[in-house]
Amino acid sequence: MKKELLIICVCFVVFSCNNKTKPESNRKTNEERPNIVLLIGDDQGYPYFGFMGADYVQTPNMDKLAASGTLFTNGYVPQNHCRPSLQTLMTGTLPVGYEQKVNQMIHDSLNNQRGLPYQDSDQWAVNFKHHAMQYFETLPKILRTQGYKSFQGGKWWEFNYQNGGFDAGMTKGWKKGDKKNDDWFLQFMGGDGRKLARATMQPVYDFVEANKDNPFFIWFAPELPHYPFDAPDKYYNIYKDKDMTESAKRYYANCTWFDDGVGELVRYLKEKDEFDNTLFVYVNDNGWEQEPHQEFRHDSLRWHNGGDKGKLSVYDQSFRTPIIFSWKDKIVANAKSKALMHSADIPATILDYLDVEIPDDYFGKSYRAIIEDPSKTEREIIIGQATQMRSEEDMMGMKIEAYWARTDRWFFQWNQTTKTIGLFDMDKDPKNNDNLAESHRDVVNDFKAQIEIWKTKHK
Repeated sequence: MKKELLIICVCFVVFSCNNKTKPESNRKTNEERPNIVLLIGDDQGYPYFGFMGADYVQTPNMDKLAASGTLFTNGYVPQNHCRPSLQTLMTGTLPVGYEQKVNQMIHDSLNNQRGLPYQDSDQWAVNFKHHAMQYFETLPKILRTQGYKSFQGGKWWEFNYQNGGFDAGMTKGWKKGDKKNDDWFLQFMGGDGRKLARATMQPVYDFVEANKDNPFFIWFAPELPHYPFDAPDKYYNIYKDKDMTESAKRYYANCTWFDDGVGELVRYLKEKDEFDNTLFVYVNDNGWEQEPHQEFRHDSLRWHNGGDKGKLSVYDQSFRTPIIFSWKDKIVANAKSKALMHSADIPATILDYLDVEIPDDYFGKSYRAIIEDPSKTEREIIIGQATQMRSEEDMMGMKIEAYWARTDRWFFQWNQTTKTIGLFDMDKDPKNNDNLAESHRDVVNDFKAQIEIWKTKHK
């Protein structure tokens, strides 16, 4: 029975995204289909780019990318930490929907293993969650039906690249005994995938070289600017003599390190004559706070997680991200949109550009029409749930039930675990320093009512 704990039972209800394609006459030919590169920043705070106004952070390659297409300055991810946000990019669904489907699979599977001892059932369920994504109709699987080959590089929590439907990748999984090793958590969060850009670009170059005759999809998610803040001297020296704290220098050096990885990939694609027909998309996995004057090196919790309004918080900066779409001569350059955009809209938009019908169970919507006319809007409100937050007692955070919402004017937070409420005017207070909840009870009540409706719909 022990050996069976790592075996994923096939006797369960498989949930499909009901992928559809448009009629054959409307589908693009191989020659018309773009390559797709999804660039994912890891713990990248939205303010810390040149193109977002931070002239103290050097990000020349990302600045060029933002200027070459449409920049959404009010993008949002669904969670305040990475794994759920990455799952949304793969499935087009919200974390709550993903978790519901996985739990239903576990329930159905265990009903077919009625002789399994209770303690073994718990372990089986934990192991199943490492592999569950293979039972979803992921973006790479949908792209495969259109002739694409897909590559995974960088941060990846889903055991190995095959579970995401990639044809090639850097994350190969682990053995049961690896859990006893000191580097177990690093294996869990991506293993060899973590070497992308930090140590090598060769795997992605080899993939491109092997796929000259078909369109390809690249998941480019280096563990940057994520801790450890150990950028090589050529990046650190840019900030060494600047008037800022040491932790700011180290974090911004890692931001520039990520930027250089993007630049290397762009240069390679140009060299291989693949750049012109490549759709680039950028998004963060979650936010971060590291202002030039903040020093965190003396504080282990914040050195690993940034300021208290970033990662693992329920403030705007924990969820907000710039989102970029760039495709030479196909997407207008130097366009900006303040429209609220959810990261779940990214896979939907990619599929729309391929004339592939968006699956029925996607939460995401295509933003192609807004890219073509940035004066348009789509979402009037984005609502999300936070299930973890910063804790002085536990570096990984504490479990909570909290909700947040963003409209054009307001950011609202409602932490039901700590019984706290926050309301912030984003026009005047984008850093969420002045809580207006007491003086705007009607606005608070309206947000609460909308969240209750959201909870009913998504639970």
